[in-house]
Amino acid sequence: MKVSYYPLGDQAVLLEFEQEVSPEILSDVQCVYQEIKSDAPEWLIEAVPAYASITVHYDLKQLLHAEDAEAVVIDYVKEKVAASKNSEPPEKRIVRIPVCYGGEFGPDLNEVAEYHQLAPDEVVKRHTNGDYTVYMLGFAPGFPYIGGLDASIATPRKKNPRSAIPAGSVGIAGQQTGVYSIETPGGWQIIGRTPEKLFDITKNPSFLLRAGDKIEFYPITEKEYEEWQE
Repeated sequence: MKVSYYPLGDQAVLLEFEQEVSPEILSDVQCVYQEIKSDAPEWLIEAVPAYASITVHYDLKQLLHAEDAEAVVIDYVKEKVAASKNSEPPEKRIVRIPVCYGGEFGPDLNEVAEYHQLAPDEVVKRHTNGDYTVYMLGFAPGFPYIGGLDASIATPRKKNPRSAIPAGSVGIAGQQTGVYSIETPGGWQIIGRTPEKLFDITKNPSFLLRAGDKIEFYPITEKEYEEWQE
């Protein structure tokens, strides 16, 4: 495992893994993240995992006694990187997500189909047959960046983003697919919508998904969508 360490301002350190999106790098990130969180010192504010990095935020006030606070933090995370080589990533969950494709729920489905010279039903078929993994959460609370999209339906973001995309909208952006966890502006190609709530502040945990989850999308009708929400 190759990891580089960089300061981010005076209260954070970036751990940068090999810069590629792959299940192997994701596993390394998860193992190191677990180790960092398992025995956290008081000065650790937060560790934020991403595709191929972890940002460690620390409270400088609690390290004022140290001659070099940054060195203390880097030494700590280096120990955790070494320890992670003997650990296993979290058990992978399989999460099935229902999606009502096309129509008012998927206003860009036809555009995506035309872009690839496919029938809309074929886009849906290929989207539901993907081998999906959640690589990280970000952008909005609980928003999953999901890899494993069939390359034959990979589609660029929209040139003109929408000012509001409803929560639950399922989109494509480049070689990724994702689900909008809250209503927010965005430029992904929206091909459907799920009645599942990906973010619910009244629950603990508040997020439906987590990094490492395997995702299975499956189609439902508009009637099934409405019944799901009742």
